[in-house]
Amino acid sequence: MVITETDARAAAEQVVDPEMPMLTLADLGVLRGVETRDDGTVVVTLTPTYSGCPALDEMRYDLRRALSDAGYARVDIRTTFSPPWSTDWISDDGRRKLAEAGVAPPDRIGPRAANGPIPLTLAAPSRAVACPQCGAPDTEETSRFGPTACTALRRCRSYGEPFEHVKEI
Repeated sequence: MVITETDARAAAEQVVDPEMPMLTLADLGVLRGVETRDDGTVVVTLTPTYSGCPALDEMRYDLRRALSDAGYARVDIRTTFSPPWSTDWISDDGRRKLAEAGVAPPDRIGPRAANGPIPLTLAAPSRAVACPQCGAPDTEETSRFGPTACTALRRCRSYGEPFEHVKEI
């Protein structure tokens, strides 16, 4: 079998996130690189959403299985935390998929310093988050922490339904 980087990347890009299965790892922006080596090894680089991500082992397993199923016998999965993951890395397609699944996507936060601390606040966001079901801007945060560390729980005051919101990181 001829190992091609394009085919290896295509196989890796199909792997879904274990915590947000409406997104692939590529949509989420945690799939940082796929390259092939002369010895036939496929090297995949991941940047998890945060250093304690409980889904990281599952991501590795699913990537290894997908690449193995695609015919790649040697797979090396590496993790890097630099630069740290940001919700800005979620693709436009990923943002659309989140909204279609009833999860409010994060706003883009824009460029930040390449080095140095990343500000973390536990205060509620000051911006309005539109309801992914009806689009109404009148929503309220019910819990700063949702089922995953990067989500918050909100409720639409117009529609009356709860929904998740991916917090800007």
